[in-house]
Amino acid sequence: MAATQTPDGDRVLKRDLETGIRADFTGKKRETYGDFLQLKTLLSLQQTIMDPPQRDEMLFIIIHQVSELWLKLMLFELTQIRDNLALDRLGIALKGTGRVKAIQEQLISAWKTLLTMTPADYLQFRDALGNSSGFQSWGYRQVEYIMGNKDASYIRVHKHDPEIVALLETALAQPSIYDEVIRLLARQDFAVPAELIERDFREPYAGDGRIVAIWEQIFRDTERYWDLYDLAEKLMDMETLFQRWRFDHVSAVERVIGMRPGTGGSSGVAFLKKALDLKFFHDLYDVRNVLVHDTRPGATL
Repeated sequence: MAATQTPDGDRVLKRDLETGIRADFTGKKRETYGDFLQLKTLLSLQQTIMDPPQRDEMLFIIIHQVSELWLKLMLFELTQIRDNLALDRLGIALKGTGRVKAIQEQLISAWKTLLTMTPADYLQFRDALGNSSGFQSWGYRQVEYIMGNKDASYIRVHKHDPEIVALLETALAQPSIYDEVIRLLARQDFAVPAELIERDFREPYAGDGRIVAIWEQIFRDTERYWDLYDLAEKLMDMETLFQRWRFDHVSAVERVIGMRPGTGGSSGVAFLKKALDLKFFHDLYDVRNVLVHDTRPGATL
């Protein structure tokens, strides 16, 4: 550390650049921080719409672009979890849920920043958004599909873009995380019906009493089935955080635009509230009903 003195006599500490720090990158490629992260490209993508730009346009754009990046990482991690479950690498899959939950917390916290934008701020540029809307996010749709909310109808909003349609059709046809959980239960010698192991994964899975009975067995003997019990609870952690994200989304939109229709033609808040009734892991909810309402002698839950 070196010290300099201001004209008023105050001492100011300055951290000198260490002699070993590399400063010459002439003719070098992909060696600097900016090169590695492609910052010139990344930081050029925040293009405002209005002329002149309005106060909160940059906030709105960056919040949503960052959320899309988190969704991309979340999809990557969820895919790893699904693949590890398919390979019976349960421990690695369980570890992956921790990262997904951390990503979900980041997504949830974004609403706090967005809520610094008032209705008056938003109205300065809202009309310039045209028909764009968050439900058109194919990153979000892929996350919903791998989590189990298989709804093919949303692919229609991308029919103008064959590349995205193909991407979503592929995601729709693949097993969800819970489909791989059911297959895992079968490989561990639980009585899983054959029709649930090789089914049409384009169709949503709405729960099955026979699988609920398997989870009841697991929950009643957690010491024996600890890994599966732990998996079930970590899946519920992710579901709960997803619901928090949805709820905070509804709250943010209602605070900013009230009950006005959405820019993409939806009913706005009313449309978003319907998502709060959606569930991914139906059996894990239903097993709680079985356990809590058990009136048999000696039942402890």
